[in-house]
Amino acid sequence: MSKMNAVGWFDIYVNDLDQAVAFYETVLACKLEPIGDPTGESRMMSFPADMSAYGAGGALTKSPHASPGAGGTIVYFSAQDCAVEEGRVPAAGGKVIRPKFSIGEYGWVSLCQDTEGNLFGISSMD
Repeated sequence: MSKMNAVGWFDIYVNDLDQAVAFYETVLACKLEPIGDPTGESRMMSFPADMSAYGAGGALTKSPHASPGAGGTIVYFSAQDCAVEEGRVPAAGGKVIRPKFSIGEYGWVSLCQDTEGNLFGISSMD
């Protein structure tokens, strides 16, 4: 069996899907697309993804089985310079929790909170 990365997909749980979609589309300067849930229980909006490329795809998900909120899991979005996306967070309705800081040879990270209370990171090499 071939080796694989630890993460194959992520869900960021939300209560107000439309507000969360607007937030992430603004901060990440991308368009989220609706995807179906085979169970019919959840509404999902997918981040742009090429499932054959390195990294994991994921979605904002409104589900009766999970809720948003700060916890023990943080999703890090990749960027050219995390300060750019970090700069869009307040106007989009979120909060910058820890502005861009060095993680040594691994680059830079910004820690932010979305409109739903979820903590997320933005990482870059510059």
